[in-house]
Amino acid sequence: MPSRSAAGVRTGVRVVVAGDRGTGKSSLISAAASDAFPEYVPAVLPPTRLPSDFYPDGVPVTIVDTSSSMESRIKLIDELKRADAVVLTYACDQPMTLSRLSSFWLPELRKLEIKAPVIVVGCKLDLRDERQPMNLEQVMAPIMQQFREIETCIECSSATLIQVPDVFYYAQKAVLHPTAPLFDQEKQTLKPRCIRALKRIFMLCDHDMDGALSDAELNEFQVKCFNAPLQPAEIVGVKRVVQERIRGGVSDLGLTLEGFLFLHALFIEKGRLETTWAVLRKFGYNDELKLRDDILPVPTKHAPDQTVELTNEAIDFLRGIFRLYDSDNDGSLQPSEFDDIFVTAPESPWTVDPYVDAAERTPQGNLTINGFLSEWALMTTLDPSYCLANLICIGYGGDPTSALRVTRRRSVDRKKKQTEKNVFHCFVFGPKKSGKSALLNSFIGRTFSSNYTPTNDVRYVANAVEQIGGSQKTLILQEIPEDGVKKLLSNKECLAACDVAVFLYDR
Repeated sequence: MPSRSAAGVRTGVRVVVAGDRGTGKSSLISAAASDAFPEYVPAVLPPTRLPSDFYPDGVPVTIVDTSSSMESRIKLIDELKRADAVVLTYACDQPMTLSRLSSFWLPELRKLEIKAPVIVVGCKLDLRDERQPMNLEQVMAPIMQQFREIETCIECSSATLIQVPDVFYYAQKAVLHPTAPLFDQEKQTLKPRCIRALKRIFMLCDHDMDGALSDAELNEFQVKCFNAPLQPAEIVGVKRVVQERIRGGVSDLGLTLEGFLFLHALFIEKGRLETTWAVLRKFGYNDELKLRDDILPVPTKHAPDQTVELTNEAIDFLRGIFRLYDSDNDGSLQPSEFDDIFVTAPESPWTVDPYVDAAERTPQGNLTINGFLSEWALMTTLDPSYCLANLICIGYGGDPTSALRVTRRRSVDRKKKQTEKNVFHCFVFGPKKSGKSALLNSFIGRTFSSNYTPTNDVRYVANAVEQIGGSQKTLILQEIPEDGVKKLLSNKECLAACDVAVFLYDR
C-alpha cells in the first residue's frame, strides 16, 4: 500500500527494526503494541500495526521485525529498502552489540544506500550492570558525528516499559518531520532550500511589503498555520527572544526576514521540527521542499500531438518580472539579477541541463528578453509542472489555472490549415560531424567554433523567430545524436512532439 495520499500527505509510516540477535527487537515491538512485557515472543514477529490514534500526529505506524541470520539476509535487505525509518537495536547489557552498530550495521545501511532516518535504541536497560554506568550522550556523540543519518538515540526497557512508546514516536517523528531537508547538522544552519522556502513564505505574509511582519501580519500568519491567534503578550515575548539573540531580527516595523529565519532555526535546534514543517506544508511544500503536485493544476493533454504553452497572462507577468529585475535598464539580465528572480524558488532552474546555455545571451553573458522568454517556453514544453511551480515561487499571483494552456491537436491544425500555437518544436537529425551543434549554436547567436565536440545526449535551444507582419513565435531546436536515433524511434509516439524535422548532411 502507498504511504502517501494523492495530495502527498502521509497515510502511514513503515518502521523496520534491525540489529544483532538477542538485542530485544521482538520484545520491544510486542511491548510497544500491548503495553505489557511479553512472557514469550517468537523469533520474528509478523508486521505489527499501531493505530492512527496511538500518537498525536494521527498517522498509523507499521512495525516490521527482522532476523539477523544469514538465511534471512535477502528478506532483511528487502525490508530495509522499503523502510520509512530504521530502528537499530543494541542490548544495554552487551557492550559488544553497541560496538557492532558502527562496525557493521551503520556501514551496512550506507552500502545498501538506505536513505531512511535511523533511530538507535538501547534495549534491556533494566539489565545493565549498575557498577558500569554509561553516559549515552558521551558514547553516542562520536557515532552520530560520523553517521549523520542517526536522528536520535534512546534507551528503554521492555520489561519495565520505560520509554518503550517513545521509540516509535521518535521513529514516526523522524519521518513526518525530518531534519535532513531543513537543517545542516555539521554547519548548524538552515539549508539553502529551506531558507528559500521560508523567504517566500515571509514575502507572502508581508502584505504591505515593508520588509517586516507587523503584529497584525504575525497574527494572521499564526492563524493561517496553526488556527489560533497570538496573544499580545506572546508577540512581545517572540520579539524579545529574537532581539536578545540576533541583531537586526526586529525593526521598528516588526519581525524582519533575519528574525523569521532565526526563529525557525531555533525551533529546529530545540527539536520542534513539527512547527516549521506545519508552516511549510501549509504553504504547499512537500518533504523535498518543492511545491506539492496537488497545488499545481497543470492542464491535461488528451493526445500526444498536443503541447502545453504559457498563456498571454503568464507571459505578461514574466515581461513585468524581467523589467523589475533589470535594475540597470540595459535590456538584459546579468547573472546576479537573474539569480535574484529565483531566490524564493527551490533553486535557479536554468543552471543545469537541459536549460543551461539553451537561449540567446549577450556577449557579456547576460540574458535578453527573448532569451528569458525562450527559456520559459522551453521549460513549459518539456516540464509544465516544473514551469508552473517556478512561476508560483517567483510570485505569479493569478489563478494557477490561468498560467498554462493546452494547444489544439496538430491533426486538427492541418485540416484547418492554420494553428494557434506560439511554440514550435523542431527535431534536428544528421550523422556525426554534419553540423547539428553548429546549427543550434548559430540559432542562439553563438560564434562558430572549428573545435569538434560530440553531443552525447539530447540538447535543446530556443529562440524567438520574427514573422512577416511583426509577430513572434518561439522555435525549439532539439538535437538528436546519431547514436540516439534508434532509441528515440523505439517509442511509437516519439515524433508526436515534432512539428518539423531538419535533416543535415556534410557538403
